[in-house]
Amino acid sequence: MTQRLHLVFGGELIDPSKNAFKDVDAIDIVGMFPNYDAAYNAWKAAAQRTVDNAHMRYYIAHIHRLRDEETEASPTEELDN
Repeated sequence: MTQRLHLVFGGELIDPSKNAFKDVDAIDIVGMFPNYDAAYNAWKAAAQRTVDNAHMRYYIAHIHRLRDEETEASPTEELDN
């Protein structure tokens, strides 16, 4: 069975209309999840916890899209060479 890993993370943005973090060292890594539903639930809980701060944003990153198991080396692996 193929895993569809998802990373949930967030933090305070410089400007709410952009996606640049104010302090990259302070990014909140909520966790890695085995499917989108679990990631969505974690994202929603983190977003609701910080709803009073308009500069806080949480995201779901589709980690499984970074790696193509069908090819010998994915584009991200090529960067290390």
